[in-house]
Amino acid sequence: MEKPIRILGFAGSLRRDSCNKALLRAASELVPEGVELEVFDLGGIPLFNQDFETEMPETVKEFKRRIRTADAILIVTPEYNYSVPGVLKNAIDWASRPYGDNSFEDKPVGIMSASGGMLGGARAQYQLRQTLVCLDTHPVNRPEVIVPFASEKIDDRGRLADEATRQRIRELLESLIVWTERLEK
Repeated sequence: MEKPIRILGFAGSLRRDSCNKALLRAASELVPEGVELEVFDLGGIPLFNQDFETEMPETVKEFKRRIRTADAILIVTPEYNYSVPGVLKNAIDWASRPYGDNSFEDKPVGIMSASGGMLGGARAQYQLRQTLVCLDTHPVNRPEVIVPFASEKIDDRGRLADEATRQRIRELLESLIVWTERLEK
């Protein structure tokens, strides 16, 4: 029996009712058979302090371990002030430090974003892609999952109810799986 592809997913939002967390929950529901999606909550990661990068907090060590053991990464980001939120950038900084110990190295990465506005987090995705280049990852280029007016697509139970968006997430997951298998060869 072939081992399942393991994806680690995390959202760059701490808000309990975040639209981006709803996208991540939807992805968990939509992963195909033979694929596991584990979700990591960034809420316990302290602010990055280079003084502690060689004696990292346990939650950071655990985050780095989970990134390393995953076959692929799924990042879901809101957009704050035309960029990724500090929570997400902070977690990425911890996981890529100290120099020479970048847990993201050579990982395939899928990206999704949602916002209440018309652009759906597109600018945050483009900024995140710049960071991912520095980390030597392999982002999926298409499809782009950019969800505008996201609050209109989430029902009162916090479930992504928009079928077109759910289909886009399925397509992204399929592309991430194909990309992961291709890079493993």
